[in-house]
Amino acid sequence: MKCFFIRSIVCMAFFMTVAQTGVAQPFRILPTGLANPVAGQVLNDTIGYHAVHVDQSGNIIPWYSPDLGKSYDHVLKLVWKFWNNMELDTNGIKYYMNHQVWRPNHDERGIGGDQVMMALSSWDMLYNYLSDESILGNMKYQADYYLANSLTSGSSKWPYLPYPYNMNIESGIYDGDMRGGKGVLQPDKAGSLGFELVHLYKKTGAVKYLKAALKIAQTLASRVQAGDGTHSPWPFKVSAISGNPVSIGKNDRYPEDRLATYTSNWTSTLGLFSELISMNKGDRDAFQHAFDLTANWMRTYPAKTNDWGPFFEDVVGFSNTQINATTYAMYLMEHPQFDPNWKSTVKNIFEWVHKELGNKEFVKFGVDVTNEQTVYLVPGNSHSSRQASMELLYWSLTGDTTYTRNAIKELSWATYMVADDGRNYYPRSDVWMTDGYGDYVRHYIRAMAAVPQLAPSNEDHMLKSSSIVQTISYKGDAIKYKIYDKASHDLFTLAAKPAQVTVNGKLLKEKSTGDGWQWQPLDKGGILIIEQQQGDMIKIIR
Repeated sequence: MKCFFIRSIVCMAFFMTVAQTGVAQPFRILPTGLANPVAGQVLNDTIGYHAVHVDQSGNIIPWYSPDLGKSYDHVLKLVWKFWNNMELDTNGIKYYMNHQVWRPNHDERGIGGDQVMMALSSWDMLYNYLSDESILGNMKYQADYYLANSLTSGSSKWPYLPYPYNMNIESGIYDGDMRGGKGVLQPDKAGSLGFELVHLYKKTGAVKYLKAALKIAQTLASRVQAGDGTHSPWPFKVSAISGNPVSIGKNDRYPEDRLATYTSNWTSTLGLFSELISMNKGDRDAFQHAFDLTANWMRTYPAKTNDWGPFFEDVVGFSNTQINATTYAMYLMEHPQFDPNWKSTVKNIFEWVHKELGNKEFVKFGVDVTNEQTVYLVPGNSHSSRQASMELLYWSLTGDTTYTRNAIKELSWATYMVADDGRNYYPRSDVWMTDGYGDYVRHYIRAMAAVPQLAPSNEDHMLKSSSIVQTISYKGDAIKYKIYDKASHDLFTLAAKPAQVTVNGKLLKEKSTGDGWQWQPLDKGGILIIEQQQGDMIKIIR
């Protein structure tokens, strides 16, 4: 199987949806009442930080406003403000570089194994959406600190990979795994970091990020195995010193001891190899071999068995997680060539999620939400918003409305965990740096990209680009942005139709197909689609 570049033009939902016939069509319009629900009343019930607001049919709507775009935009800005203003810890670094949970009196746990990677993923999208330079600065701050203080030595059995946890919490040094102990790492999180570092290299031009990503890819490629029903291509937890998988025990629901050897969280690792191959960086043959083995394993095992395996570092024993399943569904929708039967595979994944992890606790408000994993059947703000965004993407690609109405309500439900000051509370738990921030923001922007009517109608925002956006400005009489590639497919929602679009100073034509720009009006504002192969400097003149 040859590489599939994650940000290439095969991402169908990006600027056009494709019907079953394969014919390109404009964006699908939400059914009446979904994009603009009419407020009904405020109930005595409370979810998260807020009293429940419902529409005239008794279905949940966001707490901030019945205008979905305005509400979703509002909570994104709140959580970024809270993150950006978070205090320094006792060792002089930002609190979130030491802890996975925010508490006023400081939590006693170290960071989450995926914490930095998730933040880099979300902030990449949020920078394009808001054009706030502090977001880009925060990406570099986290990546620089993590790379300087987390990597295994070149002499270890798994060299140049990040340790996911700081065993001495406020030491500022990452040197092990929360449950596995010192010297233990998680290869899937290394692949995710490498993938985000390639994007950060493209965004900033800093070669150090590419070099680090190449070292991660080389180590993973050298350790890849074909895998089977109890072993993934790489183990879930492994000793960097001995090179052996590390077991952390069993649980009642899944007595088989597979936590050390099995996970399906490899879509970012596939993306890492694909990116490097397409850029002609590193050992292309080794990267292609690792990609092919992993791709074949994903199609042969979890995609058929729904045995998605663990993701979280704090769980003891085997567990099937929603994040692994639904992230793979996203990969298939963005790369349809990966599986000719992607539509049925994705729907099967969604059905598994609803059966095993669907939560009816809030059905009186007209919404089903999504639990985190099979050994922790608690609904999450990140998991519910992820499920919603991917079900909306599926609708935009196929026209299948099975999940559409609930997806909108699930996004609205997840806003209730955000307080007025930007704290984002995981239901019945804590303010997690992952679920409330890095693994929250991106799902709303992805939902807007799939269904632009969910973006605020009176503002200008980039929702998606096939390239990496290096700089963007919404100031003055034009939106100006620079991309990494010399061609792109870009998606915006704008308050008004632009007067002109130029690429590298040359006028881009308004046209319905091929190179050019297209405008699709909505009730307020509209959707701008730019398809161009002329350069890297684009200007949208108001």
